[in-house]
Amino acid sequence: MTILEVEKKIEEFMLKIEELKIFSTEQNIDLSSEIKVLEDKLHNMKSTVYQNLSAWDKLSLAKLMERPTALDYIERVFDNFIELHGDRNFADDASIVGGVAFLGDIPVTVIGQQKGRNTKENIKRNFGMPHPEGYRKALRLMKQAEKFKRPIICFVDTPGAFCGIGAEERGQGEAIAVNLMEMSALNTPTISIFIGEGGSGGALALAVSDEVWMLEHSIYSILSPEGFASILWKDSSRAKEAAGIMKITAQDLKNFGIIDKILKEPTGGAHRNIEEMCNKVKEQLLNTLPRLIDKLIEDLIEDRYKKFRTMGMFME
Repeated sequence: MTILEVEKKIEEFMLKIEELKIFSTEQNIDLSSEIKVLEDKLHNMKSTVYQNLSAWDKLSLAKLMERPTALDYIERVFDNFIELHGDRNFADDASIVGGVAFLGDIPVTVIGQQKGRNTKENIKRNFGMPHPEGYRKALRLMKQAEKFKRPIICFVDTPGAFCGIGAEERGQGEAIAVNLMEMSALNTPTISIFIGEGGSGGALALAVSDEVWMLEHSIYSILSPEGFASILWKDSSRAKEAAGIMKITAQDLKNFGIIDKILKEPTGGAHRNIEEMCNKVKEQLLNTLPRLIDKLIEDLIEDRYKKFRTMGMFME
């Protein structure tokens, strides 16, 4: 049974509990003990299922349309967000959102890869796959943050950079490469948080940061399991098998030292309790940012260089 089928079973179970509560109220019958037994059973079911997820299951959760998007976090974690648009060269890419805001009393720049909630929104947001102008917009906002000494918070959630003809003609590879280079030397603290999918260079272009965090059920990979299986075995139907050996989960990447922190999600995933997840993200940011801000810029950049240099040597 896949995680999506399990999710459906859990939803049905929850519905039955609600129906039982309504029935007991309408009929004025005390069914509290029976309801408590069912609720305990549901809780145990959730705990068992979500503590033993495979890489493929986590990928399925990361791709859920119900999963909180970058704007969901921005709206709840930060105050007075003002969105800024355009790369000042070609266009405004709606798959990248960014602007200035306050985290408590700390002015920050926030940038995120944005997916849609339905087909219409996903078409507008290009399914969270940025064009070159999206990455150039992100870099423009980063350089602005550097100028005004604002920390940068990035929310990563993309299947990968868009690979259409127009994107290639406008320099997709170059745009990503420039972001990698510039982020490595930014004179301001940076934190990147993977909230869903983290696909290839499209994700890395917003993730060369002082601290890289992942939500418990998010993923970070060099390419999709389908693409991996197609290249390695010439058989995309083996994607589930590929996901198991690619080490794409937050737990795998933390063990390898590629990320710094895993943020635990509510039982069932971040979409089950958005407010709880956003409060946790905010708490972690408030605990971490002051420490990064207090560092000398020279030490911050040196530590960032060592972090990714060590990672590169490990990957070699």
